[in-house]
Amino acid sequence: MRLSARSGWPSEPSPWAEAVARAKAHAKAHARARAEDGNDLVDLTLTNPTAVGLVHDAALYRALGTEAAARYHPRARGSAEARAAVAGYYARRGIAVDPERVLLYASTSEAYAQLLAIVADPGDAVLVPRPGYPLLDMLGDVVGVRRVPYPLAFDGAWYLDRTGLDAALSAEPRARAIVVVAPSNPTGHVPTADEQAALRARAVAHDLPLLIDEVFADYPLRGDVSTRCFAAHHDVPCVVLSGLSKVAALPQLKLSWAVLHGPSAEVDELRARAELAADAFLSVSTPVQLALPRLLEAAEELQPRIHARLRANIARIATLVRDQPVDLLPADAGWTALLRLPSVDGLDDLGWALRLLDAGVLVQPGFLFDLGAPPRVAMSLLTPPEVLDEGMTRLLRGVAAAIDR
Repeated sequence: MRLSARSGWPSEPSPWAEAVARAKAHAKAHARARAEDGNDLVDLTLTNPTAVGLVHDAALYRALGTEAAARYHPRARGSAEARAAVAGYYARRGIAVDPERVLLYASTSEAYAQLLAIVADPGDAVLVPRPGYPLLDMLGDVVGVRRVPYPLAFDGAWYLDRTGLDAALSAEPRARAIVVVAPSNPTGHVPTADEQAALRARAVAHDLPLLIDEVFADYPLRGDVSTRCFAAHHDVPCVVLSGLSKVAALPQLKLSWAVLHGPSAEVDELRARAELAADAFLSVSTPVQLALPRLLEAAEELQPRIHARLRANIARIATLVRDQPVDLLPADAGWTALLRLPSVDGLDDLGWALRLLDAGVLVQPGFLFDLGAPPRVAMSLLTPPEVLDEGMTRLLRGVAAAIDR
């Protein structure tokens, strides 16, 4: 049997994945003894809110059991009531959204895949930010679309490298869209007003749509950050993606959305094609669509708890690394903290992550996000406070031990 070249992803686990698997297996096998001597593995990478105590009241889940779900009325873009609920979510944030310009998907990944297939032919390219989350590489392979990176740079704060963006656009005649992740994962960068204008200007100049992934937009880490970047502008076709996984901390209820902004003629054509593609899948379940108004109301109730944990944790990390050979990188928004580690004995980010794993704490090495040098590691800000404290104690102890060698 012959399979596609684009699906020939490596099947062997990486050295990092093997090391993590061994550490977790060892911790599980020795759970009782390790708990007694305090040497169990501390995981600082969990980004699943349901695994870290950030859950809704049980009554919310009973809303999924309505008898109305016994009847099936498929709608390619999603039900009118569910799309109106998405528009209401934005209205509560001061953003006007026409429900007719909303499309529902089972996940942001599904939305990406279908939209990439609409804006690009196999072999075409989309521009994607680097550093970034590796999900787009897999999705691009699935639909046969190449990814051309444009840089986010760091000089004490993250910023859009406009020269690098221009170089990527000039070098790629088959570019078909610019992907913007705002807030960025893992850097937490939110484009400034000037950066937003620069992205829009280049999209207009090259006749490209903007695909805006704003799944973390509800989670600013500072009070002076505006995370809603592109909805108010109508000079360029713009698709904004988000969903229940982050907005309502409900990754197990598979519903996301795309909101279309921009010139009517272009947006109408994009919507028509997206509707046809969605009609081939009809992947969003009836129960979650029926419950969506209540789920989005519940998001407003849970988000303050998430905000409190995110901001308390990043403040706690800043306190713990003060006067230490570890730097907390600034972030505008999101669920991730990046730590810059010292250059010791030629240790890169993978070497550091392995050294810290030996010290009993799990973080993510920067190479997973194309962070490059100097050595940096990522950790989740959703971590329960007591776990964070223990993990940071081990991390700082491990850094000190490496420096002393």
